[in-house]
Amino acid sequence: MSVGRGATIFGCAGPQLLDSERAFFRSADPFGFIVFARNIEDPDQLLRLTGSLRDAVGREAPILVDQEGGRVQRLRAPHWREWDPPLDTVARAVSVEVAARLMKARATVIAAELRAVGIDANCAPVADVARPQTHPFLRNRCYGSDPDTVARVARAVAEGLMAGGVLPVMKHLPGHGLSHLDTHHDLPTVDATLEDLQATDFAPFRALAGLPMAMTAHLVFAAVDPGLPATQSPRMIQIIRKDIGFGGLLITDDLNMQALQGTLGERTARSIAAGVDIALHCNGDLADMAEVATAAGDMGPAATARAMAAVAARGPALQDIDAVLAELAHG
Repeated sequence: MSVGRGATIFGCAGPQLLDSERAFFRSADPFGFIVFARNIEDPDQLLRLTGSLRDAVGREAPILVDQEGGRVQRLRAPHWREWDPPLDTVARAVSVEVAARLMKARATVIAAELRAVGIDANCAPVADVARPQTHPFLRNRCYGSDPDTVARVARAVAEGLMAGGVLPVMKHLPGHGLSHLDTHHDLPTVDATLEDLQATDFAPFRALAGLPMAMTAHLVFAAVDPGLPATQSPRMIQIIRKDIGFGGLLITDDLNMQALQGTLGERTARSIAAGVDIALHCNGDLADMAEVATAAGDMGPAATARAMAAVAARGPALQDIDAVLAELAHG
């Protein structure tokens, strides 16, 4: 089993792979790819696209998507199932146990739909702890407002995805719930003490530290590093690795987000230098991707080993989802 040498994950511009993109991906050899709504028309087209992306690099590269259910859902009706926001689903359940069971079943169905079109990694579970001040862009994507509920439901989601042959990408390490700003546009600063962060925001991630992949948060945690967002902070990456204990492949959130400062090359270089394994670039602009690829360089031995372990954790697609659908139907 092999992985790409490039410390990158890239998107592409549209629903078909362009010759220029194919040539770039062959040269850059990214670890994997990510697809968005702009890349999706129908199941047959999407299956062709995911096949073309893998053909470009000559291997079964992971292909990611954000398919949380609810507002953040790239594959939509009429070709794919629509889902309620996760927080609504969990809140309606009569107990945490029921919520976890339903969310696991839901994740398994999502995984089956993804694998059918060649997607084998989902940017979920969302292990952020919701707060009253959590920005609306995130709040109803969360699973609850206490760390134990979040950890239990997030584990169920991860297990459901893996049961369907899809790798979970846990997010947003080390916790996004205290953000009152949208990091697509602004850089939030979290003023909580390290003790409070350890007890609440870090706790679900610590409970799920054995998952194969995770994504960072573009937030400043003043108690740890008042000058840099977590994605670019060596101090925070050390906490993620040593204290939280996450040993899997660590991926930046999208480097295009305006929470980060500087050119794309500078954003990428700072993230890799801090200890993140993979630079994620999503908008599909070829010139931007070339800049990111140059700044990210190749994965080192430790990142390569983590990448290989993540790919090895990818199981087979689920062949029969009838029992899972029946469980969802009965609530």
